[in-house]
Amino acid sequence: MKAIILNKNFQLEEAVIEKPKPKNDEVLIQIKASGFNPIDYQMIENELERKLLKSPILGRELSGIVIEKGADAHQFNIGDEVYCGSGSMGSNGSYAEYVAVPEAIVALKPKSISFEQAAGIPSAGLTALQIVNRLKLNHDDSVLVTGATGGVGSFVIKFLIANEFQKITATVGSEENRQILLGLGLKNHQIINYKEENLAANLLKANDHKFFDFGIDLVGNYMSEVTADVLKINGTYADVTALVTKDAHETLFNKGTVIMNISNYSYSMNKDYQYYKGSLEEIARLIENGTISPPNYKTIGDLSLDTVLKAHSILKNNQTQGHKLIMKH
Repeated sequence: MKAIILNKNFQLEEAVIEKPKPKNDEVLIQIKASGFNPIDYQMIENELERKLLKSPILGRELSGIVIEKGADAHQFNIGDEVYCGSGSMGSNGSYAEYVAVPEAIVALKPKSISFEQAAGIPSAGLTALQIVNRLKLNHDDSVLVTGATGGVGSFVIKFLIANEFQKITATVGSEENRQILLGLGLKNHQIINYKEENLAANLLKANDHKFFDFGIDLVGNYMSEVTADVLKINGTYADVTALVTKDAHETLFNKGTVIMNISNYSYSMNKDYQYYKGSLEEIARLIENGTISPPNYKTIGDLSLDTVLKAHSILKNNQTQGHKLIMKH
C-alpha cells in the first residue's frame, strides 16, 4: 500500500509498504479520509511527543470502509462506513491507504455526514467530550476557553452550548474566528480578542468582573499565564497542551488550583477501548439528531507527501482559520 512514512532521519517520505493483516479482534479499514493534528508535526520535532511514536506512519484519526475482519471480529459488516481515532492502537497511522485497528475502538460513521467531516471528529471530539464530562460543571459556573476556534475548542463550545451553559467566555485572534463563534451561538460580549491590550482585564470584564471557576486552556505558554491570573482561588485549570509555563504553574499552585490533565492516550494504556467507541457513538448521536454540527473542514489534498508537508506547515503556523485539515485518500 502507499503510505507517507517517517524515515530513520526523521524525514517524511512516500513509500510503498505491505498492506496490514487484521489480527483476530481487528478490522481492516480502507481509509477514505484522515485528519491532521498538531501532534503529528510535534512528534517529528518534540522529544516529549516523540515518545508516543509507535509506527513510522503518522496520523491518528480517520474514516473509511471495513473491507476485512479478523476471526473474532463480529461487530461490523464488510462495507460498513466507520470512523475512529487510531492513536497508537492500530497497525499504523492514518497517512496510508489501509489501517488495521481493534474493532473495539471503531464506531459507525454518522450517516448524515461525509467521510471528510467524519475524519475531522475523533481527536478533537474525544478530547473535548472528555474535558466537558470530567469538569462536571454546574450551570452557574463560569468557564474560560482559550483557543476556542481550534479543533478541540470548537467542539468544547458546541458541547457547552448544547448543555445550555451560559457563562462562557472565549478567546480568538481574528474577526474571522469571532464570526465562527457567533455562528456556534456565542454572543459578541463573550468573545475576547487575545491580541488586544489588557487581556486579563478584558476577560474579567466579560465575566461580570469576577474570576473564573474553570479555565480550559487549549493554547498554553503565555495563555496559560493569563488563564492562571483570571482563575479564582481553588478554581480548576484543564491542561490540554502540557505547555504550562513556570510562572503559570506557580500562580496555579499559589491559588490552590485543581489542575486536571486531559489525555486521550491514558485509556489506551489500560486497553480501555470502550471509552473510544462509546465516546464516538455519543458524538455520532449528537450529530445525527442535530444537537451539534460536524466540524468545519478544509481538504488539503490527496494522500501524498506534498499534502502532508503542506498540512504540517499550516498547523505549525497556526493558519487553520477555524478549519479542520483533511487529507482525501
